[in-house]
Amino acid sequence: QVQLVESGGGLVQPGGALRLSCTVSGAIVDYYAIGWFRQAPGKEREGVSCLTSGEGESYYAKFAKGRATISRDSAKDTVYLQLNNLTPEDTADYFCAASLGGGAWWCTEVAERSTLDIQFDYRGQGTQVTVSS
Repeated sequence: QVQLVESGGGLVQPGGALRLSCTVSGAIVDYYAIGWFRQAPGKEREGVSCLTSGEGESYYAKFAKGRATISRDSAKDTVYLQLNNLTPEDTADYFCAASLGGGAWWCTEVAERSTLDIQFDYRGQGTQVTVSS
């Protein structure tokens, strides 16, 4: 059974940073594209970043470019999302989702087009990020 578990969220001051983790169990993370999404109360879900399966090509939403870095530790079956220079507008529930064999098309839909009905195979429960002074 494949499970995704996020961690690393919390309360941070404006200008601060967090590193979110998405740990995959029951599968090899390299076989999956991993996308990070966020949803704030009253707002639509939006894609933040994505890493393709295999080579691990990274994709970012416009608002995340220059402030976010996605990476993968295959030995730990974990994908990280480093978020820097956080603002209150980044407050949201962040979750990761996995697509078996997902490549450039899937990650483009996730991160650059933020397609609402994008399909994924598995998702985690999410971790809350709150940016406030």
